[in-house]
Formats: sequence, structure tokens, C-alpha cells
Amino acid sequence: MLAYTVNRLGTWFGYVALAIAVFDHTHSAVAVAALLVAGQVLSAFLVPAVVARIEASSARGGLSGLYLFQAIATTALAVLLFWHFSLPAVLVLVALDGTAALAASALLRASAARSARESASELHGAGGVLEADAIEAERSANAALNIGFATTFTLGPALAGLAVPAFGVPAALLIDAASFVVCAAMLLDLTPHAEDAETSSVRARLQAAWQYINEAPTLRRLLLAEGFALTFFTFSGPVEVAYAKASLHAGDAGYGLLVGVWGLGVAIGSIVFARSVGRSIGVLLTAGTLAVGLAYLGWAAAPSLALACGAGLVGGIGNGVQWASLISAVQRLTPQHLHGRLMGAVESLGAICPAIGFSLGGAITVLSSPRGAFLVAGVGATVGTAAFIRLPLGAPAAGSHLPPAEGGRESESSPLAALPGDS
Repeated sequence: MLAYTVNRLGTWFGYVALAIAVFDHTHSAVAVAALLVAGQVLSAFLVPAVVARIEASSARGGLSGLYLFQAIATTALAVLLFWHFSLPAVLVLVALDGTAALAASALLRASAARSARESASELHGAGGVLEADAIEAERSANAALNIGFATTFTLGPALAGLAVPAFGVPAALLIDAASFVVCAAMLLDLTPHAEDAETSSVRARLQAAWQYINEAPTLRRLLLAEGFALTFFTFSGPVEVAYAKASLHAGDAGYGLLVGVWGLGVAIGSIVFARSVGRSIGVLLTAGTLAVGLAYLGWAAAPSLALACGAGLVGGIGNGVQWASLISAVQRLTPQHLHGRLMGAVESLGAICPAIGFSLGGAITVLSSPRGAFLVAGVGATVGTAAFIRLPLGAPAAGSHLPPAEGGRESESSPLAALPGDS
């Protein structure tokens, strides 16, 4: 959790610095959008292969290697921006950095879940671990990571906003690079090795993950539902500034307050998820999605900044609950030896959908207004709630057991993968 939090905090410095630098040199919103596409959309198509390749190695330091690669790429960006700005070169480096970042996040989440399950097995000894306890351990690990994310979501932009004007863009990027080096050192002993990696190629392992998704209808429907919801969730990116300034007439301070309140809500939602380990994942997913949809509808109708902040707090709480619930649901629907690859698929989904949402949100704002964009986003997210309601994601049976881990690892034939409706 600490490594993940340090990484996320440093990433905010890099994100803010690059966005400012690209806009200052090009004076083009399109160039800033290209930065987003390079760092997320292009990277999303490479992440599953990178994850499968890292999992294929049994040597320690694979995850640390990804963080060191990010440190090198970020340092190169700092040097490039200090000596001579070149947008194509920036986009190439950002694409490489983004690929490593998404792959590292996927492997870290999978490793955290595995470590939590192994700890639960050690507590129960040779008698095996209750399925409910194993799921609770995984959900607690996801909640801890989500709290780290929420903390940096609240503090990161504010600290980066102070550091970039005070020290300059290259210095902020070097702070980001230093955070990657710290993470690499902290995770040096972690080996994100999958048990089936020694008997299959990277291509075969990717095909196995794709085949599993095709043969697991509940998992497939879950990913499709999340993709639909995320598209509407991410309308807000290009709309919030115009909404705060033009619709609410709240100025820069109002925009900052609106974003900060949403971040506070994410932190609260993370705590709510952490304290809801006994509740159905389906209920949490549905409630979180509905809260975000209602928040956007509230923004569409709010006549004042105070009411908009109230709606934003509700949306942030839903946001914090929803994403952590999704991670837990995917892990629960997937056998452990596929966790890394499926987390890679989730990270890719979380990178592609925002690009679609940003484009649609911006286009609707141009054609109508910020309130109109949030109305569409709210209706879409609220309608998407129905897809989560229909998913069979009930609570696990309290009396079933998992076999004890062999050699310190969970068995590949985990009964957590055998849920109603799945192969």
C-alpha cells in the first residue's frame, strides 16, 4: 500500500507538469488531449502482453524493473523539456511510461490480493482457509490500495500545483522519477510470478485469459457493464472547468473546491468500502454507480456552488466504493493464476474508456452546455446501474473452505472462480 501511494503521489507531479508544459509550448488543447491518448489509450493495448511477460519470469525484481523503467522515461522527459521541447518525442516517452505504469499497477494489485490470501491461509494453518475469510482478505487489500489512491487524489493535484510554479516542470518530473525509484526499492523482493508461466508462452497465456473471459459470462458482462459506466463517469474531465466558471460563475477557486470535494468523497468512499467487507459486492457496485449518476444529475441542476459541492461529495463517495468493488469482483470471478492478466485487462479498460468519455463530454459541451453534458452523463450512468443489478455477485457461502496454499502460494484451481453462471 505504501509503495502504491508513493507512486500515485509522484504520478500527480508528472501529470500536472506535463499538461502544463505541453499547453505552454503549444497553446493547444488538442496537444494536451494527444498527451492523454499517448499515456493511456495507446498504452492500454500493450499492457496485457507486458503483464504476461513479467509474470513469465520467476526472478525477483520484475515489478521493480517496471518502476525503474518509468524513472528512466520520466527523467528523459525532464531532460527533454529542459533542453528542447519536441511534442512527438514527448508523446513517445509518455506512451512508454504509461505502458509501464498500467502494467505495474495491474501486477501490484494482483500481488496485493495474493499476499492477502496467503496471510489468511497462514492464520488458519493446515485446516485451510474459509472462502469468506479469503474474500474478506482480498477485499481488505483492495480497500487499503483504494485509500492510498484516494489520499493522493486529494493531495496530489494540490501539491503538484504548488511545486510546478515554484520549482519548474523539469524539477516536478524529477520528483516523479524519484518516487518510482523509491517504489522499485520497496518492491525489490516481490515476485509477481504466475504458476502457469513456466509451461506456456506469453501468447498462449494471453489467449488463455481471453478464452476465460469468453467462457465466463458473468465476468464478461461485468467488464462490459463497467466499460459502459466508465464512459459516462469520465465525461467530467473536460467539462468541470467550464461548468465551474461558466455555469456556476465560481471562478478558479470554485473549480478547485469542486474537484477537492469530489476527492474528499473518494476518500470517504474508500473507507466505506473497507468497512463493508461483509456486504455483497453486487450491492456495492450498484450503489456506487448510482451515486455517481445521481451526482452528475445534481450537477446538471445545481443552481449554486454549495449544492454542486454536496452532489460532488455524494459522487466521490460512490466513485470510491465503485472502483474498489469492481477490482474485488473481477478477482473473485477469476482463478488466481489469471489475476495479473485480468488486472491488466481492467487497467486497459480504465485507460480506454476515459478517452471516449472525454471526447463525448467535450463534444456535448460544445454543442449544448456543461449542464447538458452532465445531464447526459448522469442519465447514462444511472441507466448503467441496471447492468450491475442483474449480475450474480452475491455474498460467498460462509461455510466453504479453500485448500491450504502449497509452497506459499494459492492453488490454481481456486473455488473462487466457480461462481453461478461461470465456466
